[in-house]
Amino acid sequence: MAATAVQAPRSGKTESYVDNKRKDDIRMANIKAARSVADAVRTSLGPKGMDKMISTASGEVIITNDGATILNKMEVLQPAAKMLVELSKSQDVVAGDGTTTVVVIAGAFLKQCQTLLHAGIHPTVVSDSIYKVSLKSVEVLTAMAVPVELSDRDSLVKSASTSLNSKVVSQYSSLLAPIAVDSVLSVVDPAKPDLVDLRDVKIVKKLGGTVDDTELVKGLVFDKKVSHAAGGPTRVENAKIAVIQFQISPPKTDIEQSIVVSDYTQMDRILKEERNYILSMIKKIKATGCNVLLIQKSILRDAVTDLSLHYLAKAKILVVKDVERDDIEFITKTLNCLPIANIEHFRAEKLGYADVVEEVSLGDGKIVKITGIKDMGRTTTVLVRGSNQLVLDEAERSLHDALCVVRCLVNKRFLIAGGGAPEIELSRQLGAWSKVLQGMEGFCVKSFAEALEVVPYTLAENAGLNPITIVTELRNRHAQGELNAGINVRKGQITNILEENVVQPLLVSTSAITLAAECVRMILKIDDIVTVR
Repeated sequence: MAATAVQAPRSGKTESYVDNKRKDDIRMANIKAARSVADAVRTSLGPKGMDKMISTASGEVIITNDGATILNKMEVLQPAAKMLVELSKSQDVVAGDGTTTVVVIAGAFLKQCQTLLHAGIHPTVVSDSIYKVSLKSVEVLTAMAVPVELSDRDSLVKSASTSLNSKVVSQYSSLLAPIAVDSVLSVVDPAKPDLVDLRDVKIVKKLGGTVDDTELVKGLVFDKKVSHAAGGPTRVENAKIAVIQFQISPPKTDIEQSIVVSDYTQMDRILKEERNYILSMIKKIKATGCNVLLIQKSILRDAVTDLSLHYLAKAKILVVKDVERDDIEFITKTLNCLPIANIEHFRAEKLGYADVVEEVSLGDGKIVKITGIKDMGRTTTVLVRGSNQLVLDEAERSLHDALCVVRCLVNKRFLIAGGGAPEIELSRQLGAWSKVLQGMEGFCVKSFAEALEVVPYTLAENAGLNPITIVTELRNRHAQGELNAGINVRKGQITNILEENVVQPLLVSTSAITLAAECVRMILKIDDIVTVR
């Protein structure tokens, strides 16, 4: 770092020359890297966007349209470009949808920054203008929004299907959108109406069938089969269900040691003891009237042995073993029961009650369904089907986006038009506002207003329309006061988008612009990259 040695203080009359070349170079390199990331996902924006096929190092193949997933799987090395990946992640957390939009908007902002910086405007001025633009944008969008009630199920379904239309599984949006809406509405707690925890909606994937067979299950679904090693029951009515976290198997020594048994009588005694131990456990279980056991996966020793399964089958108890540890909380919440950690604590009040527990054949495998649960907690399960693993995974991601959209509407009950309408309206209003501002700021705001046209432009481009004609016509319509005119991709022309049922939550648009602005300001403020070894 000898080059940047401290310059000797000169007299105040003569200016000292400061070399800004390096700072500009680094800023430009950052902007360039970030823009190339934005251009990579630009083609997958909108209902006619293309999908990306991602091949990971382990040979796994993912086909997806979700901006967050694409960027997450990309190996981005440049630090500034990594910020765009984080940007789409944070949009995924805040809104769940619009992960591609947010990156595209950030890319457009950066492009304008490049022009402004080349024109010699100081980065700080540009950064402040972006901040003002984002604040003003939120105002404009909020003014455009239409309030929505949670009882108005149609509006919720419309916004969920808009989110699904840009995905690989778009042809099934008429089926998946109502599922997403119903599942979110069924987990909303009336005591806390603004909070939705999406962990209460469990998505179970099962290979086989088509996406058409996807269904909403009021109850629990396990992607496992019942253990019938010893011919136990596979269907139980009026079930009393226990979730246990202990093992029904003979105890093992704590330390690795071997016991040498010398004669047969001792061996018989050991076997007899084992049998009595297991029998006494099962008698205690049976005494409470329990007839379905969900056994947590155990690390220390086998959760159940052949012997214990045999006795459980004799006692007519249905067993589902190897329940994942992470699922225990969800199961106990759904069944409204308590997990039992020790056989001594096994009491009737800790059981859950359901009408039917049965094993159902699905595709090539079997699943266990629990339905008709009494006092069921506010949870719901979606059983997703698909013809191959790629479609299954993508259906799950799309459903997650649709669930997030409905969650946004529960948090902030406003709808806004889709199809590039809000962006053009923003662009128009910000352009008008920039004429009021003075000096550099007005100039910067005007160029950022133009940058927002990238969303309708890309939508038109991806749909194979002529982007310039479409965007010009769109601007014209908005200038005449048609707030909700947007690009109708199906008809290839400009129509009132609200009437076409293309709607999205307000939260998706506002957070996309605020997050993109924040990220671009951060990139602008960086003037040097120091690597620390």
